[in-house]
Parts: sequence; structure tokens; C-alpha cells
Amino acid sequence: MNIISCPNSRPSRFSLNWGTKLGVAAALAVLWAPIASAQEVLSADETAALCHGGGSICVSATIPVARTAQTVQNWMSPDVGAAWAAGYKGKGVTITMVDDFSSTSRFSGNFGIGVQTQRHGEWTREEASMIAPAATIRSKDFSTGTSVSLASGRNVLNLSYGMYTTAGYGANQIWWAPEESSIISYASKGSAIVSKAAGNDSVAVGGVTGGQQDYLDLALIGKPTAIFVGALSTNGTTANKAQLAWYSDYAGSNPAVQSHFLVVGVEGDKTGLYGTSFAAPIISGYAAIIGSKFTKATPVQITNDLLNTARTDTLANYNPSIYGKGEASLSRALAPVAIH
Repeated sequence: MNIISCPNSRPSRFSLNWGTKLGVAAALAVLWAPIASAQEVLSADETAALCHGGGSICVSATIPVARTAQTVQNWMSPDVGAAWAAGYKGKGVTITMVDDFSSTSRFSGNFGIGVQTQRHGEWTREEASMIAPAATIRSKDFSTGTSVSLASGRNVLNLSYGMYTTAGYGANQIWWAPEESSIISYASKGSAIVSKAAGNDSVAVGGVTGGQQDYLDLALIGKPTAIFVGALSTNGTTANKAQLAWYSDYAGSNPAVQSHFLVVGVEGDKTGLYGTSFAAPIISGYAAIIGSKFTKATPVQITNDLLNTARTDTLANYNPSIYGKGEASLSRALAPVAIH
């Protein structure tokens, strides 16, 4: 079996191994799932939140204050601070990070609270918790392959990885491990919002790169609560319009992808962290914040609110085949009195 670098993490200065997670009927081609990296000296709370060995879901009862100080960092959109000031911080919503929490691979960055060296999942979890500090954050180690369970109430699933194998298989040839099967089912039924990193190969979502395709992307196309998330090189404004990051995958010509594709700023020049892996947790955090205002809203309603309030006036040369619905706007998504 081959080892490939993770398209959702390549610009982040590390490569991910992929372990067998699903196969393809007849040809028995194997898809691979990423293993990510990093960590410093851990507090008791942080240790409790990690998955080791055969662990599946690990829940941190307390998010360390040092990691989630409620300060608007310079890599965040100003909309985040405005949401917090209005009292919306993600309370009542559970974000489950499906990612690497057990490998030996680690890399360094700085979300504004000091340089750290962490696993991939620890980075994405920290980012989501910094955007939505009152949300409940759960960690699901993707190396186990077991089903993802949902918490009571509203749920967001963060997928900063892809499932790649040789291009050209049909959807009916793929059989999924319980992990991805459960995720696809939740997105299909509207049971949870699924924030999926678009990928870092500068191709359309679901496109061919190096003779391979991300079949998890393909499986989520057309699902009512799946959102594909691309990366901008900066947060956009009407005065300084943002462009798609050079590495980011884009929406492409498929209307079903365009209608569920958002972009957000990933300011790696400030954090040292690049890639759509770090775009998806921003949308996960936004979804939690929206859920903390619209406490009766369904995952479908929250998804549609995010998609329908996206901005195009903050983007350079807006085109739906590049930017999909546009740049996510937390302030616009929170503006209505109610969402339906």
C-alpha cells in the first residue's frame, strides 16, 4: 500500500499517512485516511481529551483556559468578536472533531497564544474552540474507523481530511467503514452539520489530482447539511477584497457543489498554519455560534443560514465556480430575528 501526503494539510508543512478505511467492490481498491500531528506538554484536561490507541470518542469536560482565552485574535474575522459581545459563543452545540489525536506526527504554529507543537487534530480542535468558546468540543480519532456518535442536541462534525484512491470508480463501488458511513448518513438525513475541508490541490471539489479523487467529497455532494470549505489567503473586506488561497480547491462547475461551498480567511502568515484543514473549523465554530442564538433551529436551517448569507462583495472577481456561495459572514447569519 502506498503512503501519500494529505491534500488537506500539505501547505501546513507536514505530510499525513493514510490507513485503510474503506474499499471498492470488485476491484477492492483501498481508500486511505489521514494521520495528523502535534503536541506540547499537556495539562490534565488536555490529556483527558486525547484519544490513545483504540479509543474512539474522547470528551474533554473542561477546555483549558490557556487554550481558549476569549480574545479575538488577529487571524479571526471581526465578526467573531461582535458575536461574542452579543452573547453568542456556541453554547448548547457540540462540535465533534474527526481527526488525528493519537499519531506521533506533530507540527508547530501559533494561534496567538504562543508557539505550540501539536497533532493535526489538536490544532483543528483548538481552532474551533477558539472561535466558539462555549461550545462542547469532542474528539474522535479517525484511526479507529468506528461510527461517529452524536451528542444530544445540535451537532457539528468537522472533517479536515479526505479519503483518496484511484479516480474513476462509481459511487456504487464504494463501501465505507462505519466512521465515514455514519458521517455520510448524518449529512444525508440532516442530523448534523458537516464542515468538510475542500482540499489543497487547486482543483474543483471532487476533481482528479495525481490520478486520485477524494471520494468523501464525492459522497457528500448533494447532502443537505454538508458544507465544503475553501481557504482565502486573508479575511475579505469591501475595501480589500480577498482571493482564493493558491493551494485551495474551489467549487467547480457542479451546481450542487457551488450551492454548498463557502470560503473563509486562513491567514497563515499570522499563524504559520495553512490549508483548508484550518478553514473547516472556522465554519464549524460559526455553525455553533449560530446555533447558540437560534436555539430551535435544525441543522438544515443553520446550514442554509450560513450558505444564504455568504458575501460576494468581499471577494476579488467573484465567480461561483471559484467561491461557491461566497465568504461566510457570521454577522449576516446572526442578523435575522429567526431562521426557517
